[in-house]
Amino acid sequence: MSDDKFDEEVVHKNKGVTPPTIGAHRQYVSDIAFTDTIKRIQEKRGSRKAYARMETDAGWADRITPDLASFIANRDSFYLATANAQGQPYIQHRGGTPGFLKVLGPDRLGFADLRGNRQFITLGNLEENPKAFIFLMDYPNRRRIKIWGEAAVIANDPALFATLTDEESLTKVEQAILFTVKAWDVNCPQYITPRFSALDIAAHITPLENRIAELEAELQQYRP
Repeated sequence: MSDDKFDEEVVHKNKGVTPPTIGAHRQYVSDIAFTDTIKRIQEKRGSRKAYARMETDAGWADRITPDLASFIANRDSFYLATANAQGQPYIQHRGGTPGFLKVLGPDRLGFADLRGNRQFITLGNLEENPKAFIFLMDYPNRRRIKIWGEAAVIANDPALFATLTDEESLTKVEQAILFTVKAWDVNCPQYITPRFSALDIAAHITPLENRIAELEAELQQYRP
Protein backbone atom coordinates (compact mmCIF):
# COMPACT_ATOMS: atom_id res chain seq x y z
CA MET A 1 0.00 0.00 0.00
CA SER A 2 1.35 3.43 -0.88
CA ASP A 3 2.02 6.08 1.73
CA ASP A 4 -0.76 8.20 0.22
CA LYS A 5 -3.35 5.59 1.24
CA PHE A 6 -1.95 4.98 4.68
CA ASP A 7 -4.56 5.94 7.25
CA GLU A 8 -5.77 4.98 10.67
CA GLU A 9 -8.39 2.50 9.47
CA VAL A 10 -5.87 0.54 7.41
CA VAL A 11 -3.31 0.54 10.22
CA HIS A 12 -5.70 -0.98 12.73
CA LYS A 13 -6.97 -3.53 10.22
CA ASN A 14 -3.45 -4.68 9.40
CA LYS A 15 -2.50 -5.04 13.03
CA GLY A 16 -4.29 -8.35 13.06
CA VAL A 17 -1.84 -9.86 10.56
CA THR A 18 0.60 -10.95 13.28
CA PRO A 19 -0.80 -11.60 16.76
CA PRO A 20 0.88 -9.26 19.23
CA THR A 21 3.16 -10.65 21.88
CA ILE A 22 2.65 -9.31 25.39
CA GLY A 23 5.55 -8.55 27.68
CA ALA A 24 5.77 -9.45 31.32
CA HIS A 25 3.20 -7.80 33.60
CA ARG A 26 1.16 -6.53 30.63
CA GLN A 27 -2.25 -7.90 29.70
CA TYR A 28 -2.51 -5.76 26.56
CA VAL A 29 0.15 -4.21 24.33
CA SER A 30 -1.27 -0.76 25.09
CA ASP A 31 -0.59 -1.27 28.80
CA ILE A 32 2.90 0.07 28.09
CA ALA A 33 1.20 3.49 27.98
CA PHE A 34 -2.11 2.87 29.77
CA THR A 35 -0.97 2.35 33.35
CA ASP A 36 -3.45 1.77 36.18
CA THR A 37 -3.26 5.48 36.99
CA ILE A 38 -4.00 6.46 33.40
CA LYS A 39 -6.88 3.99 33.17
CA ARG A 40 -8.31 5.48 36.35
CA ILE A 41 -8.15 8.95 34.79
CA GLN A 42 -9.76 7.63 31.60
CA GLU A 43 -12.56 6.17 33.71
CA LYS A 44 -13.05 9.48 35.49
CA ARG A 45 -13.03 11.46 32.23
CA GLY A 46 -15.33 9.06 30.37
CA SER A 47 -13.01 7.48 27.77
CA ARG A 48 -12.16 4.15 29.46
CA LYS A 49 -14.99 2.14 27.86
CA ALA A 50 -13.87 3.09 24.36
CA TYR A 51 -10.25 2.15 25.08
CA ALA A 52 -11.31 -1.07 26.80
CA ARG A 53 -13.11 -2.06 23.58
CA MET A 54 -9.96 -1.22 21.63
CA GLU A 55 -7.89 -3.45 23.93
CA THR A 56 -10.11 -6.48 23.40
CA ASP A 57 -10.60 -5.83 19.68
CA ALA A 58 -7.63 -5.16 17.32
CA GLY A 59 -5.64 -3.32 19.95
CA TRP A 60 -2.18 -1.89 19.42
CA ALA A 61 0.57 -3.76 17.62
CA ASP A 62 4.08 -4.70 18.70
CA ARG A 63 5.23 -5.84 15.27
CA ILE A 64 6.08 -3.74 12.22
CA THR A 65 3.47 -4.20 9.49
CA PRO A 66 4.18 -3.55 5.78
CA ASP A 67 2.14 -0.36 6.00
CA LEU A 68 4.15 0.93 8.96
CA ALA A 69 7.39 0.01 7.17
CA SER A 70 6.25 2.01 4.14
CA PHE A 71 5.33 4.97 6.31
CA ILE A 72 8.77 4.90 7.98
CA ALA A 73 10.56 4.60 4.63
CA ASN A 74 9.00 7.87 3.49
CA ARG A 75 9.97 9.91 6.53
CA ASP A 76 12.96 12.26 6.48
CA SER A 77 12.82 13.04 10.20
CA PHE A 78 11.51 11.84 13.53
CA TYR A 79 11.65 12.72 17.22
CA LEU A 80 13.43 10.44 19.70
CA ALA A 81 12.54 10.66 23.38
CA THR A 82 14.64 9.22 26.20
CA ALA A 83 14.88 9.74 29.95
CA ASN A 84 17.67 9.40 32.48
CA ALA A 85 17.62 7.28 35.63
CA GLN A 86 15.80 10.05 37.51
CA GLY A 87 13.07 10.17 34.87
CA GLN A 88 14.11 13.53 33.40
CA PRO A 89 12.89 13.41 29.77
CA TYR A 90 14.73 14.60 26.69
CA ILE A 91 13.57 14.84 23.09
CA GLN A 92 15.90 15.01 20.12
CA HIS A 93 15.06 15.67 16.47
CA ARG A 94 16.71 13.31 13.98
CA GLY A 95 16.78 14.05 10.26
CA GLY A 96 18.19 12.66 7.04
CA THR A 97 17.23 11.46 3.60
CA PRO A 98 13.86 9.66 3.40
CA GLY A 99 14.24 6.17 4.82
CA PHE A 100 17.28 6.87 7.01
CA LEU A 101 15.39 5.18 9.85
CA LYS A 102 15.69 1.56 8.78
CA VAL A 103 13.43 -1.42 9.41
CA LEU A 104 15.79 -4.24 10.39
CA GLY A 105 13.31 -6.89 11.51
CA PRO A 106 9.72 -7.53 12.63
CA ASP A 107 10.27 -5.51 15.80
CA ARG A 108 13.58 -3.78 15.14
CA LEU A 109 14.46 -0.31 13.84
CA GLY A 110 17.87 1.27 13.54
CA PHE A 111 19.65 4.39 12.44
CA ALA A 112 23.19 5.67 12.17
CA ASP A 113 24.13 8.22 14.83
CA LEU A 114 26.19 10.85 13.03
CA ARG A 115 28.59 13.33 14.57
CA GLY A 116 26.63 16.19 16.14
CA ASN A 117 26.94 18.80 18.89
CA ARG A 118 28.61 16.26 21.20
CA GLN A 119 26.34 16.82 24.21
CA PHE A 120 25.68 13.04 24.30
CA ILE A 121 22.45 13.44 26.30
CA THR A 122 20.67 10.67 24.40
CA LEU A 123 23.63 8.31 24.80
CA GLY A 124 23.86 9.01 28.52
CA ASN A 125 20.15 8.54 29.02
CA LEU A 126 20.19 5.19 27.21
CA GLU A 127 23.11 4.02 29.32
CA GLU A 128 21.01 4.65 32.43
CA ASN A 129 17.57 3.81 31.05
CA PRO A 130 16.88 1.85 27.82
CA LYS A 131 13.25 2.94 27.52
CA ALA A 132 12.72 5.17 24.51
CA PHE A 133 10.00 6.56 22.27
CA ILE A 134 9.85 7.48 18.57
CA PHE A 135 7.38 10.04 17.23
CA LEU A 136 6.93 10.08 13.45
CA MET A 137 5.17 12.95 11.69
CA ASP A 138 3.78 13.23 8.18
CA TYR A 139 2.90 16.93 8.17
CA PRO A 140 1.57 17.29 4.61
CA ASN A 141 -0.95 14.47 5.13
CA ARG A 142 -1.54 15.19 8.86
CA ARG A 143 -0.53 11.72 10.11
CA ARG A 144 1.49 10.69 13.13
CA ILE A 145 2.75 7.42 14.54
CA LYS A 146 3.83 6.75 18.13
CA ILE A 147 6.28 3.95 18.87
CA TRP A 148 7.21 2.75 22.36
CA GLY A 149 10.27 0.59 22.89
CA GLU A 150 13.79 0.20 24.16
CA ALA A 151 16.96 1.43 22.51
CA ALA A 152 20.61 0.42 22.66
CA VAL A 153 23.79 2.11 21.47
CA ILE A 154 26.00 -0.05 19.25
CA ALA A 155 29.65 0.99 18.75
CA ASN A 156 32.45 -0.42 16.60
CA ASP A 157 30.24 -2.36 14.18
CA PRO A 158 31.30 -1.33 10.63
CA ALA A 159 28.99 -3.84 8.96
CA LEU A 160 25.97 -2.45 10.80
CA PHE A 161 27.04 1.13 10.09
CA ALA A 162 27.24 0.33 6.37
CA THR A 163 23.72 -1.11 6.49
CA LEU A 164 22.32 2.00 8.12
CA THR A 165 23.86 4.73 5.97
CA ASP A 166 25.31 5.54 2.58
CA GLU A 167 28.99 5.63 1.69
CA GLU A 168 29.10 9.43 1.72
CA SER A 169 27.98 9.62 5.37
CA LEU A 170 29.85 6.56 6.60
CA THR A 171 32.83 8.54 7.88
CA LYS A 172 30.50 10.65 10.06
CA VAL A 173 28.96 7.67 11.88
CA GLU A 174 29.96 7.53 15.56
CA GLN A 175 27.65 4.69 16.59
CA ALA A 176 24.33 3.11 15.72
CA ILE A 177 21.14 3.12 17.74
CA LEU A 178 18.92 0.04 17.57
CA PHE A 179 15.33 0.37 18.67
CA THR A 180 13.21 -2.63 19.73
CA VAL A 181 9.51 -1.96 19.19
CA LYS A 182 7.29 -2.79 22.16
CA ALA A 183 4.10 -1.09 20.98
CA TRP A 184 2.91 1.37 18.38
CA ASP A 185 -0.24 3.24 17.51
CA VAL A 186 -1.48 5.87 15.10
CA ASN A 187 -2.88 9.22 16.22
CA CYS A 188 -5.79 11.12 14.74
CA PRO A 189 -4.97 14.13 12.49
CA GLN A 190 -6.61 16.62 14.85
CA TYR A 191 -4.65 19.85 15.43
CA ILE A 192 -1.82 18.95 13.03
CA THR A 193 -0.91 21.99 10.93
CA PRO A 194 0.14 20.88 7.42
CA ARG A 195 3.75 21.79 6.65
CA PHE A 196 5.60 21.24 3.40
CA SER A 197 9.27 20.78 2.64
CA ALA A 198 11.07 22.41 -0.28
CA LEU A 199 10.85 19.08 -2.13
CA ASP A 200 7.09 18.86 -1.50
CA ILE A 201 6.57 22.36 -2.87
CA ALA A 202 8.87 21.78 -5.85
CA ALA A 203 6.85 18.72 -6.86
CA HIS A 204 3.81 20.97 -7.34
CA ILE A 205 5.51 24.10 -8.63
CA THR A 206 7.83 22.53 -11.23
CA PRO A 207 4.99 21.35 -13.54
CA LEU A 208 3.45 24.84 -13.33
CA GLU A 209 6.78 26.48 -14.18
CA ASN A 210 7.21 24.12 -17.12
CA ARG A 211 3.73 24.93 -18.39
CA ILE A 212 4.37 28.67 -18.08
CA ALA A 213 7.56 28.27 -20.11
CA GLU A 214 5.61 26.40 -22.80
CA LEU A 215 2.95 29.11 -22.99
CA GLU A 216 5.53 31.88 -23.12
CA ALA A 217 7.26 30.05 -25.99
CA GLU A 218 3.96 29.85 -27.86
CA LEU A 219 3.31 33.56 -27.32
CA GLN A 220 6.67 34.39 -28.79
CA GLN A 221 5.39 33.09 -32.14
CA TYR A 222 2.75 35.82 -32.28
CA ARG A 223 4.94 38.73 -31.22
CA PRO A 224 6.22 41.06 -33.96
